[in-house]
Amino acid sequence: MAVGLFHPIKINKLELKNRIMMSPMCQYKGKDGYPLDWHFIHYGSRAIGGVGFICIEMTNVEKRGRITENCLGLWSENQVPAYKKIVDFCKDQGAKVCIQLAHAGRKSEISDETAVAPSAISFSNKYSTPKELTKKDIHNIIDYFGESARLAVKAGFDAIEIHGAHGYLIHQFLSPLSNNRKDEYGDYGRFANEVICTVRKNIPEDMPLIMRISGKEYSEGGYNIDHILQYIPDFISLGVDAFDVSSGGNDPNRPEVFPAYQIELGKQIKDICTVPVIGVGRLEVPFIADSVIKDEMVDMVAIGRGLLKNPHWAKQAAEKLKRELTLPGVYGMGWNI
Repeated sequence: MAVGLFHPIKINKLELKNRIMMSPMCQYKGKDGYPLDWHFIHYGSRAIGGVGFICIEMTNVEKRGRITENCLGLWSENQVPAYKKIVDFCKDQGAKVCIQLAHAGRKSEISDETAVAPSAISFSNKYSTPKELTKKDIHNIIDYFGESARLAVKAGFDAIEIHGAHGYLIHQFLSPLSNNRKDEYGDYGRFANEVICTVRKNIPEDMPLIMRISGKEYSEGGYNIDHILQYIPDFISLGVDAFDVSSGGNDPNRPEVFPAYQIELGKQIKDICTVPVIGVGRLEVPFIADSVIKDEMVDMVAIGRGLLKNPHWAKQAAEKLKRELTLPGVYGMGWNI
């Protein structure tokens, strides 16, 4: 039988019970960077619903790195217990838990902070012009990623995802649309490489390090998949254990959206590397999610809107695909009608 949605998989040494990842999705419900009861219920209910791998939403490495004041952050020891409460509960339900570490860069909308970026280029005419980062600023932010990773380990997370997609700071350095620096950080891959190295040094050797990347951009002058492919070997050699492949986000243009519209980007990355690749993008139809794995286009799928609509999406998918998935407690009784 071909490997499908409900076969286990390993990323580094971490074994997942199925190949369903809850895609990291901003909730805009935090306070001073802290997750609240909303987050405990939001993530905990999806763990109860059978998701194998929960990825906590974009969690920022410094205050000015948030998109909004209601976004999550992990920059203080004091924030650790609030995350640990969520992590411990989700793990008790049989899920593994990842956290996505990020910095919004020029896409920050915090009113009393000046947004920062590789270059003083605004995201669009609706955004203010960001301050160009000095080298000292860059080195500080790299250190912030390392410190957030250390705190994530302390909170009990099973894995780290670095957010290098959707127009946030790492993506901004990777792209000619937003990086026209003349110093060494004009090398599009350098900032990402240094963040990977710093995070890797602050987590255990067997802890999975995942990187979310945008496989292409949709604006004239933006990059295509060939641009990203050239950096994949370096990312792996520096310690990335899997790629979570999305697209766009570094300019206002949006692609035509249809089921599995980004999967070909994931396949092209999978074709040149041996680490797992996670596909994302309107995969909430179980047969489509299962087929992109069976057809060896990607190794896992990240489900977003499907899990917003239905916390028990994984169990529903198992029923439709005639696969076994046991829910904790008495929840399984609801499916035995």
